[in-house]
Amino acid sequence: MSVLWGAQPKKKKKVDVRREQAQKDRMKKKLKKLEKAAPELIPIEDFITPLKYSDGSRARSLPALSPEEAERRVLLLKKWCLFKQKQDEAEKKAIQSLVESQQEALQELRLESEQLFQAALRRDERLFPFERDGPTYTPPLPGYDPPEGKCVDITKVYTQ
Repeated sequence: MSVLWGAQPKKKKKVDVRREQAQKDRMKKKLKKLEKAAPELIPIEDFITPLKYSDGSRARSLPALSPEEAERRVLLLKKWCLFKQKQDEAEKKAIQSLVESQQEALQELRLESEQLFQAALRRDERLFPFERDGPTYTPPLPGYDPPEGKCVDITKVYTQ
């Protein structure tokens, strides 16, 4: 406690005993009311989609396309395939030219100095730091039958 020279002491708040008791009584009533009515449990079925709605027969059928639209889509797909093929060929050509220029530079370096050539071939581990932390090889469990996409509903139903 710090000493305040010449300062008036703080007035203590008067505690109204009746008011405090009334507040405690109200809290007790609320607790009793909560204890009487147990919270209603939400049925688990409300969160699960019934299997009859996830049937394969309920899949929507696509509308029939007009011959013009079908032809347009086929031509568009062909153009897309041609574009991707040319893009792939250009990428492969660029990589090939880079590899050839690298090989040529290494040959020139070998003519210059064998020691520099060997140093250039050595892998730099600091260039791409790689740390692997994961599962090791795990053999399959004997007798395990993987599910076929449908599951058996074993949900417990609680009633009140």
